[in-house]
Amino acid sequence: MHDFLSSPLEFLKGVGPQRAELLGKELGVFTFGDLLHHYPFRYVDRTRFYTIREISADIPIIQIKGKIRSITPRGEKRKKYLSAVFYDETGSLELKWFKGLRWITSSLRLNTEYVLFGKPTLFNGNWNIIHPELELVSEGSGSTASALQPVYNTTEKMKARGLDSRGLMKLQKTLLEKLPENIPETLPDELITQLRMISGHRAIRHIHFPGDIHQQKMAEWRIKFEEQFYLQLRLLNLKIIRKQKKKGAVFKIIGDHFNRFFHHVLPFELTHAQKRVIREIRADFSSGRQMNRLLQGDVGSGKTLVALMCMLIAADNGFQACLMAPTEILAAQHAATIAEFLSASGLKSALLTGSIKGKQRREILADLESGEIHILIGTHAIIEEAVKFHNLGFVVIDEQHRFGVEQRARMWDKNENPPHVLVMTATPIPRTLAMTLYGDLDVSILDEMPPGRKPIHTIHRLDSHRLEVWGFLKKEIASGRQVYIVYPLIEESEKMDLKNLFDGYEAVCRDFPAPEYRVSIVHGRMKASDKDFEMQRFLKKETNIMVATSVIEVGVNIPNASVMVIENAERFGLSQLHQLRGRVGRGSDQSYCILMTGYKLSHEGRTRIKTMCETNDGFRIAETDLLLRGPGDAEGTRQSGMLDLKLADISRDQSILQAARTEATKILQSDPLLNSENHRLLKSRLDALNKRSGNWGKIS
Repeated sequence: MHDFLSSPLEFLKGVGPQRAELLGKELGVFTFGDLLHHYPFRYVDRTRFYTIREISADIPIIQIKGKIRSITPRGEKRKKYLSAVFYDETGSLELKWFKGLRWITSSLRLNTEYVLFGKPTLFNGNWNIIHPELELVSEGSGSTASALQPVYNTTEKMKARGLDSRGLMKLQKTLLEKLPENIPETLPDELITQLRMISGHRAIRHIHFPGDIHQQKMAEWRIKFEEQFYLQLRLLNLKIIRKQKKKGAVFKIIGDHFNRFFHHVLPFELTHAQKRVIREIRADFSSGRQMNRLLQGDVGSGKTLVALMCMLIAADNGFQACLMAPTEILAAQHAATIAEFLSASGLKSALLTGSIKGKQRREILADLESGEIHILIGTHAIIEEAVKFHNLGFVVIDEQHRFGVEQRARMWDKNENPPHVLVMTATPIPRTLAMTLYGDLDVSILDEMPPGRKPIHTIHRLDSHRLEVWGFLKKEIASGRQVYIVYPLIEESEKMDLKNLFDGYEAVCRDFPAPEYRVSIVHGRMKASDKDFEMQRFLKKETNIMVATSVIEVGVNIPNASVMVIENAERFGLSQLHQLRGRVGRGSDQSYCILMTGYKLSHEGRTRIKTMCETNDGFRIAETDLLLRGPGDAEGTRQSGMLDLKLADISRDQSILQAARTEATKILQSDPLLNSENHRLLKSRLDALNKRSGNWGKIS
């Protein structure tokens, strides 16, 4: 049976070598099994037939039984098209084809009954259908014929070779007619019985050609459950294996570096949440197992301070630590903060980025290898082969969704024993998504803000209120504050009627004239050095206004900035809006976020703006964002290497995800390594999944 599913697609009738190559390139479909798992994304109800007299503008797609009276070529050269008259007992309409004319002419039959399917349009008072689907009534009664006709994703290149949705449907019919009845089951029998699921064999048949909506829903639930179940089983299994097998350095000592910092350097009391998270990390450090922990915390919740204090524990135990940040600006900022905190400690920190070269770079690398540098802060330059540590014990990865999984994996090779890993994210992740993306990680949450921080006041203003907004900015600047104005694009897009960054910059310079006001500009296409120069000017209060694109989304810490104006706010995703808002509110002053939009807003755009104005809670915002966008767009969801979900949708199938995780947990509680005879099927499926996508899960 396995041989059948792994048969190369070119051996299926109607495919051949050229079409097989195209299906591989365009859809990643190479075998019979791959094609069976290319599921429909929607269905068309083919049980309802209309007459030509019933056609109206409010029926988008129609299905009619009738005959072709005549076929006539019309037009000249490039404007050539084929016209046919289609009729039933109530009237007639025109069919038109502009492509594949020779093939269509030779395949159509006059006065033979067809089922026609297509979208009617009104032209000069007459109904016509362009490129209709036609099927001889005599051919429409095959063994896999279905009331609900499947519609498949395809591409332009495939359509040009006859592999549109209808072409794929024909291939699926051919394949299902060959599919043996004894297809092996992919879930344990007791699970199928307990959850009253249909068999895998029936699920495959009914997902492609359901007899009715009930069959389709049963097949869909079964397939979605199976996808989520194996994903959860795999994540939880990796967690068990890591905890049993991965030895980590034991940090027993809480020594001078930590205690001196805690009692004499720390300028304020830690929040209860920060204390709780440090306790959780200390328990991992002393367990003898390698730590793999995700630290979720909203913008400004004090994640970096927690990371630094844990680095001091590593130093107390004779180990080096490093912090990896996604941008040079953010790495430099972390380095400056950490250097200031360490100034009286006797510990040495260093910054390593791509722009540090020559003698300075060689000295850093030498000091790192000799152990003279205790804490290294940098960008992805840290994972280059030339960077060697003396004794790396603890790795912090900030804003992790900006690093690929393979990049993070290289940190693994920096030491004989794997270092403890803390992954920090300032984009709170909804519980359902975290359960899937980080199901093999332990999770800590900073859900409390440091005292003295005032919630940012978020308001929505239309473009027509611009004068009022500008007046407010002038008042804030007059009282010594600074302002961000963020635009969604750098250069004008013909497709989107957006404020252009440079036009915006010029307008701001006109409305806020020198010498009273000074304006900086930062965008993604500037050289790193120019960007840094402008950022430094803003940080030193040499400029009052920073006009920027979303490059300032991550990590810039300017406590004196009190207003964030976001132009065309409806064009940004919710998590991005929340990140941008987090650039203000870092000092003790009241801060504001002003969302500027036009009058016309889509329903989704309105929901995003409303959510931002109603809450500062990053977790609530992330939940709404996931529901609006779906996980396919959520940053980082595909890079885990595990999300092989063809039908299931994390945001919309939360109840199925919960059921899958519950069942996977039950099984692993009774048999953690799946060694019992009952779980042989699960074990072999997991081994196959691990081979296919590589085990990056052990990193983070």
